[in-house]
Amino acid sequence: MKGVLLAGGTGSRLRPITHTGPKQLVPVANKPVLEYAIEDFKEAGVTQIGVVLGNKGRKEIQELLGDGSKYDVDITYIIQGEPLGLAHAAGCARDFVGDDDFVMYLGDNILNSGITDLVESFQNGEYGAGIALQKVDNPQAFGIADVDEAGNVTELIEKPDDPPTNLALIGMYVFSPAVFGAIDELEPSWRGELEITDAIQSLLEDGYEIDSHVVTGWWKDTGKPEDILEANRLVLEDTELDTAGTVEDGAEVDGRIELAESATIEDGAVVRGPVSIAADVTIKAGTYVGPYTSIGADSTLENIHIENSVVIGESELTASGRIVDSLLGRNADVESADELLPEGRRLVVGENSQLKL
Repeated sequence: MKGVLLAGGTGSRLRPITHTGPKQLVPVANKPVLEYAIEDFKEAGVTQIGVVLGNKGRKEIQELLGDGSKYDVDITYIIQGEPLGLAHAAGCARDFVGDDDFVMYLGDNILNSGITDLVESFQNGEYGAGIALQKVDNPQAFGIADVDEAGNVTELIEKPDDPPTNLALIGMYVFSPAVFGAIDELEPSWRGELEITDAIQSLLEDGYEIDSHVVTGWWKDTGKPEDILEANRLVLEDTELDTAGTVEDGAEVDGRIELAESATIEDGAVVRGPVSIAADVTIKAGTYVGPYTSIGADSTLENIHIENSVVIGESELTASGRIVDSLLGRNADVESADELLPEGRRLVVGENSQLKL
């Protein structure tokens, strides 16, 4: 079985962060979102991975992933160009897939439980496709599956007004090569895209059985700033964190802290975990880093209070105030202005920005 990792979206909901880089490289707990998918593939025994690239962010993604050897996988790059829907992206992988079954994984998703159960369930039967599902509170916003008692899909509906279930497709699929014939017959939807739900529905109507696997752990689509912050919180809660760096005498550190070997928490700083602090970060005196915060590499914090936030890296944060629930792009510098400060700021700051608060 092969893997197809979709990394071609434009990331419009994450602007301004994605004005200068692909959404799949935004870090969660100081690791690019795309790497979580690579780890899930490897854990499921899928080591031949085709990465589908769009017009934006190709160079950055290829520089990060390389040929896959640092992850012990083999990566092939597939150029989609203009994103014209998930089924279009899958169709672009036809030559790479050949006659093999394949897992398709949306590169901006993070799945707590991985994809091993989804893959094994598909392999244990004779299916045209398999889909990962999760119960959601707002099924009108998703592609929805109706299933029988055995877990076989009986119908798929894209964003229904009157959903038959609350089981949403969450961006992980397994396909037999039969899906390519279904894609060939598709017409663009009202959105002008080739919909993967239409392709699966076509397989169903052609007599193929469609497997389903209901995900019980958490799942996050990291398409919006608030989703990045929530994913960061969930990962920090679940991950074993290692304090390898320097904690000076007089620094106050509580809870689980991931501190890179070259990072330092100086005398007079306070850090409350769970927190991830990357390489070459200095937390100076007068700084408070609160729970569910990730500080990216090559950053300095001084006289600032920050919590439940993601700092992508290469930043100077010296504003003597509170920053909460914020996403700060790379090389975003935040310092104090002369005015009195409010109780707290919520920010989404793009790359190479300078703010005075």
